[in-house]
Amino acid sequence: MESPHKPKHLSSTFFFLFIFISSNLVTLFISTSLFNPCALTTTRTDNNAITTMVEKKLFDEEITRNNDGGEGEQDLPDEFMTLTSPQKLPFGVNPNSKSDKIISPVGKPCTLFPNELKRFMSYTVNGSCPDDELLAQRLLLKGCEPLPRRRCRVAAPETYVEHHPFPECQWSTPSDSSIVWTAYTCKNYSCLINRRKNQKEFDDCKDCFDLQGREKNRWAETIGGGLDFSIDEVLGVKKQGTIKIGLDIGGGVATFAVRMRERNITIITTSMNLNGPFNNFIAARGVVPLYLSISQRLPFFDNTLDIVHSMHVLSNWIPTTMLHFLLFDIYRVLRPGGLFWLDHFFCIGEQYEEVYKPLIQSIGFNQIKWVTGRKLDRGPDLNEMYLSALLEKPLSHSW
Repeated sequence: MESPHKPKHLSSTFFFLFIFISSNLVTLFISTSLFNPCALTTTRTDNNAITTMVEKKLFDEEITRNNDGGEGEQDLPDEFMTLTSPQKLPFGVNPNSKSDKIISPVGKPCTLFPNELKRFMSYTVNGSCPDDELLAQRLLLKGCEPLPRRRCRVAAPETYVEHHPFPECQWSTPSDSSIVWTAYTCKNYSCLINRRKNQKEFDDCKDCFDLQGREKNRWAETIGGGLDFSIDEVLGVKKQGTIKIGLDIGGGVATFAVRMRERNITIITTSMNLNGPFNNFIAARGVVPLYLSISQRLPFFDNTLDIVHSMHVLSNWIPTTMLHFLLFDIYRVLRPGGLFWLDHFFCIGEQYEEVYKPLIQSIGFNQIKWVTGRKLDRGPDLNEMYLSALLEKPLSHSW
């Protein structure tokens, strides 16, 4: 006989209690995992997110390979960290920046090459800088632009000789004693002037330093009405006196700027020192050099320049996407009605029709002159071609 005090249906009660507790635990798990905003962020698996994660991983791996076994950011040199640390403004919040701090601009890719950066930023404060022009330029060309500032004195020639006075300086070779030659194969200007005849290996702008050679006639006159536009021909498309200031991208030894100065037009020339003292030579001729690679945003405000010129440097050796950004940057700095002179752009014939012609025409310029021709200096089998174009930023609807 069963005891009257024993609970009835005890097993059923435990069963229903188990079901009740389990269902609540499941509900709690679902609510905290699937409907938590943080969980949604971390478990998102759409294609764009996956692609971004994969690209980032590949990029990080590539940077690791390129660092030559370099250390991480925590091992960056003290001078670099001192420069890039936020500095308190002495009078508090600045109304222009809306901040009480100022940070020195440095290209973020500098930190991707810590070994080279450490060599560049290792020096005695208030002492002499290392003689490291090649290292500095290598960092620039890797995207470390702008370079960090340094608190040291750059090397100068032991016995400096003044440049020729104006206007003689425009077509005269400076003294060898005006240059620190350690970064270059040639150790004097005579070597640079004659390297086109004496040197077989490639060098950038090999004949540029010979001011009495090909430079003497460059842009001076139109040759057969073809690819070689003259400066006077280009200036003739605008009202006299309206072209006053401009930029020459990759301008060699600035002969273009010198010719424009003869016409009372100010041209700034960008150039790197690729195995030659191009920037020093430009300054010695009495025009303005700008030590700047083609990858950096042009340091001019919107709608300010009357003309931008570039010969050879903007060609198919530049990645297409980078060229696209650069052409829009040229469009940006030109004022409405300003001229873009694309001088002897070169590419393969198939590239011209499929890539470069539609790319250049998509920027939004008006087309004033557009001339193509064969490029035969490396032989006809390569099917290379030149394009010389004179383009104008529209006066209206130029956004």
